[in-house]
Amino acid sequence: MADCEFREEAHIKYERIDGVEYMQSAAAIPHQSIQGNLYRKIGNYLEGKRCKVYTDAKVVFADGVWMEPDLLVVCERSKIKKTHIEGPPDFAVEILSPSTQLRDLGIKKDTYEKFGVKEYWIINPEDRTISVYLLEDGKYRLDNVYHDYTEEELRWLSEKEKEKISLVLKLSLYDDLELSVKELFAD
Repeated sequence: MADCEFREEAHIKYERIDGVEYMQSAAAIPHQSIQGNLYRKIGNYLEGKRCKVYTDAKVVFADGVWMEPDLLVVCERSKIKKTHIEGPPDFAVEILSPSTQLRDLGIKKDTYEKFGVKEYWIINPEDRTISVYLLEDGKYRLDNVYHDYTEEELRWLSEKEKEKISLVLKLSLYDDLELSVKELFAD
């Protein structure tokens, strides 16, 4: 293989929350893999339906407040503009990275809640978990935390413990859209 020199000047995205601008660098490969798996699964399901799925689309919540969720679903077509989404999506996903996790778990979660994003998933590639938050009476409630269990981890669980875990997620917008946790984390 020939020697290659990589430059870290790839796509840089900016977000502005409460007047503060945040710069984010390009996503790592595990992040992109999860994002692609999720986009493919949800996109295939939504084909021919009114809702649309996007990755890294700019969402303008208000003057001075815009973000680019890793993945989002919009069901109200009037929000979809040529260059951005105007108003909150119905569903947003952030995939954690060391440089963004505090923002994703804090100010971004608070902003999604404030502007009425109905469902917010936080995906942690390191511990292979998906935390699902649902908006109820204007506040997020942690609905469930899904984990990509290894075969060994499953062997060590008792039958009672196994009954309590779910290896399949559902997007609250559609009752029949089921996503395998293992497939979302597949390389």
